[in-house]
This record gives sequence, C-alpha cells and structure tokens, in this order.
Amino acid sequence: MAMNERMRPLILLLGALLMLAPTPAMAWWELGHETVAKIAARNVTPRTRAAITALLRHAPDIQTPECPINTIEGASVWPDCIKTLGDRFSYQYNWHYQNLSICQPYDVKAACPDGNCVTAQVDRNFRLLKDRKVPARERLMALAYLVHFVGDLHQPLHAADKGDLGGNRQKADYGIYTTPKLNLHTIWDGWLAERSIISPPPLVRVYTPAERAEMGGGTTEDWSRESWTLSRDLAYGLALGGNACTIPGDTRAKLNAAQINRLVPAVRLQVERGGLRLARLLDEALR
Repeated sequence: MAMNERMRPLILLLGALLMLAPTPAMAWWELGHETVAKIAARNVTPRTRAAITALLRHAPDIQTPECPINTIEGASVWPDCIKTLGDRFSYQYNWHYQNLSICQPYDVKAACPDGNCVTAQVDRNFRLLKDRKVPARERLMALAYLVHFVGDLHQPLHAADKGDLGGNRQKADYGIYTTPKLNLHTIWDGWLAERSIISPPPLVRVYTPAERAEMGGGTTEDWSRESWTLSRDLAYGLALGGNACTIPGDTRAKLNAAQINRLVPAVRLQVERGGLRLARLLDEALR
C-alpha cells in the first residue's frame, strides 16, 4: 500500500476533528447575535436606520468603554459584555433566558416572575425604545437589550429547558468530539450555531417582502412558544433520542453527523426569523 493510501484515514480523521473543534469567540454569543443584528439592519427602513445611528451617538453617555456600543453589532453583544462589570448591571442577569419546562404545559407567565425573563424583557425594552419621552441614554440601552434579547429568544435553550439550566447540565457529544465538560447548551450556543451561520448561502441580505411576511410575523409569545417547541423536539428530543422527559437526567446526549446536518437548517431559520422579527420591531418602535 502506498504511503498516501495508508495515511488517508488519519488525514480524514484529523480534518473532521478540526471541523468540530471549538472556535474562540465565534458562537451564538457573538456570531449569532451579530448576525441577527446585521439581518435586521439590512431590512429596516432608511428612517429606522437613521434613528438607530442617532441613538448610537449617545454611547459615551452610558459610560461602558469596556463594552463598546457604537454600532448595532456592538449593541447586540453589549448585554453579555456588561455581565463582566459586576454589581452595576447584575440586575439584568435573569433577563437573558427563561426556565420554562419542556416537560410541563407551555406557560410563560408562570416561568417569568416579575418580568425577569427574556420574553417579558423583549416587550419591555420595545416599549422603552418606542417612548420618545424616555432619555436618549435609556433608549439606547433599550435598543441594545432589544437587539440582544430577540436573539436570545430565538436560541431554543434560552427559551426552555428540563430543569438543567438550559442544557448546561446536560452532558453531550458533538459528532466524534466528546469531552466530560461538553454540554448541550454549549453545542447550541457555539459549535452548531457557528456551523449553521457560516454555511452558504449568506444569511445577511435584503429579504423579499414575501420572506419578511412569512418569517417576521407573530407576537413575542408566539416566538417564545415556537422556541419552546424546538427546545423540546429538536434540542433535547433529537440529542436524547425520543421523549427527553422520560429519559434519566444522567443520560449523555449524542449528536451524530446526520443529526447535526438535520439541525443546521433549523438553526439558520431561527437566526433569519430573529433578524426579520427584530427588523419589524425596530421599524415599529422608531417610525
């Protein structure tokens, strides 16, 4: 057997490992949120785009130089960045998700005490952004929260779980890559999101009116229920191989190559929906 034939299986294995290896700082946390924001920015009206630019000029008033908020992409990750600033913004930690059980009937109100969940905060920050009597500094913060939380709501494991912190306690394998620390939330936030977003064709573009009507409609609660269903049926159901609520909590989830390929279109659709729905909210708030 020639040397290149003997080495071929090893080369293929190394290539697969490189494709599955984590990429620093390129996940739903950054790439996903920024992509949702970019889709929205490309699909709002010129008047809305000008209003966003005007609000972004107030970035110095917020006084978070460690977390720039000079662009809509910066605004999309600002609510995560300010988590590092300690007590100043600690009040907003619970706004990024909701502990809505996939093993119980859908009831977002019961899972959202005092408005401290992502669905309620999308609505709250939409109202603040729309209210011209609110100071520009506060409206800019509302803009950043709105952009970010619409993205969070469209990541199914931010919208529902099975009592495991959105899959953070659900150990999982991603293709041939397995490690004791790898969990389902990290897969959806990171590797699966990155693979889905960078797969062609590009997601950031001007969508047709028909596409915007099809993907951009519904209420915040509609989107919440939709993500809850995806969390139950795809995020948990596919990885655990059936009804996740009847499977022991210490069962390790597994996603093989075929399952990952099945999930990619679903993740891409969620990013598109998030961007177009955000565009609609921004047009309504800033018109």
